[in-house]
Amino acid sequence: MLHIRFRTASGAAPGADTYEQLLDLLSGFTPVVEALPPDAALADVRGSLRYFGQDAAGLALLLRVRALAQCGADCVIGIAANPLLARLAAREAPPEPILVLPGAPDAVAAFLDPLPPDALYGVGPATAKTLATYGLVTLGRIAATPLGTLQRIVGVSAGRRLYAQARGVDPTPVTPNAPARALAAEHRFGRDELDPARHRRALLALCEDLGTRLRAGHQAAGALTLTVHYADRSSTVRTRALPEPTGHSPALTALAYRLLASLGLQRARVRAVALRAEGLIPAELASRQLAFDPADDRARRIEAVADRARAKFGPKAVRPATLSDSAA
Repeated sequence: MLHIRFRTASGAAPGADTYEQLLDLLSGFTPVVEALPPDAALADVRGSLRYFGQDAAGLALLLRVRALAQCGADCVIGIAANPLLARLAAREAPPEPILVLPGAPDAVAAFLDPLPPDALYGVGPATAKTLATYGLVTLGRIAATPLGTLQRIVGVSAGRRLYAQARGVDPTPVTPNAPARALAAEHRFGRDELDPARHRRALLALCEDLGTRLRAGHQAAGALTLTVHYADRSSTVRTRALPEPTGHSPALTALAYRLLASLGLQRARVRAVALRAEGLIPAELASRQLAFDPADDRARRIEAVADRARAKFGPKAVRPATLSDSAA
């Protein structure tokens, strides 16, 4: 199993066209490819090893060479027995471009044990803080905790998932052409930006973009991930669940602002901000807490009208006043 993250020469995520080219390139190695927009993919190469006469590491190296030669993009590739372990291997690979995680149980345990809980998908700051109060600050400690204890701490379903993932268990198959499980948008500043107001303005624009795309696709997001890239090429990532799955732009914006505030940035030289809407579900399956607030109902009706105007006249036909050119 390969988990591939694509990067341009500058270290940024590839554009949409380049990303499609990279997926086409990857499909030449195996038909079992699951796109993870905007910059990653999962590939099950078990059926390709004999055809290419290579092991998984050899295929990964060949893929990286072709991606550089044909698309001008580099890859960070994690290789492991299942999607969870491959993703974590890709996360831990840098500065090396390829990391192979052996399938032996002892090797898997040695790899997972020192990792923090928030290395797992779905474990955000709140859950990590709750686990830390019980001394569960590494996956090794979580793996050594009885299932019943974990379920009492984080809930039955979350505890069962955490118990399995801390041991490297992930039965999820690679699903070709699966519906997108996330949507992402990024804003790169023209220069390293110090102004917090401009940071918030960029987040507002990203939330408007994500909200429009979610509603157009009849989807709702369950969580947001904020990534802030700094002038020294370091970055900070924060994930937090929404109170309820939604595609309502003001709800996305409110959470994005809270994520930014939680970083406590002071005079930070920010190069780019990115938002990722995760945990997507069909909009008709999303429940909505009735607020009995006329202002909220009015905002949603206005949003629906704005969506129709954007569909007819283009994405910039209706925008918040804060994002108008005169407000720049």
